[in-house]
Amino acid sequence: MNEIIVKEIQVKDLLTKSNLPDSDYVINPYTGCAHGCRYCYASFMKRFSGHKEPWGSFVDVKHCDKLMNTKKLIGKTVFLSSVTDCYQPIEEQYEKTRSILKQLRDVDCTLNISTKSKLILRDIDLLTKCKHCTVSMSINTLDEDFRRKMDHASTIEDRFSTLKQLHEHGIYTILFMSPIFPMLTDWKGIIEKSRDFVDCFWFENLNLRGTYKKEILDIIKTDYPQYMDLYDQIYHKKDKSYWQSLAKDIHDYCMEHKIPHINYFYHEELVEEKKQKNAS
Repeated sequence: MNEIIVKEIQVKDLLTKSNLPDSDYVINPYTGCAHGCRYCYASFMKRFSGHKEPWGSFVDVKHCDKLMNTKKLIGKTVFLSSVTDCYQPIEEQYEKTRSILKQLRDVDCTLNISTKSKLILRDIDLLTKCKHCTVSMSINTLDEDFRRKMDHASTIEDRFSTLKQLHEHGIYTILFMSPIFPMLTDWKGIIEKSRDFVDCFWFENLNLRGTYKKEILDIIKTDYPQYMDLYDQIYHKKDKSYWQSLAKDIHDYCMEHKIPHINYFYHEELVEEKKQKNAS
């Protein structure tokens, strides 16, 4: 992994109003992410931050002189984080996320944290004091070789272990199976390996757009050529039948085994619905 370019920047506020379906506010302590997920939708942030470097090679650390206005968060849902991983490696040094948790621990809001890092275990002392806290851990494969091709975050086993420890401390745990790669994500295997310590499973399909679409499809063509026809059908010919069939299979399996779950396969539609609702 190449050295990460770190820049410290000043911001006026850490709180941002959210267009996400299940969040009122988002907090992103960093811009950029050293996990460098090759399928990361957040790479679009380069358009706004002015970075020319490849996604995954830079991180801006946000400094904010004022405390957050936590009064407006009462009864609201706050998401950490939408376009970065708040527990990426640099958090160990700067502790921006830990500082945010200290401000939120006594606030009567719902706090949703999403990460791919075992570093979150450092903050169990604060997480257990937050009034309504959930932690989602992204896992989309049982194959460590595939994981290494796709990101620089914690290993798959470390992610399972982290979920288990959080669950044992009474924190509501979510396994976010995202993104699901057609024919490559063993979704049943992931469920069975973790269902004893996961409170709810979320599912999201692989969306390919922007610059990383070609990159991901090139990986499939080179390393998994047996699935290239299917990927061509889905991502070039816009055939949704695979996702429709998979959504039904997941729903039926979860219902049969009494597994709490939410399907976000149609995430873009949900975002658009919220935008229209907010505008009306």
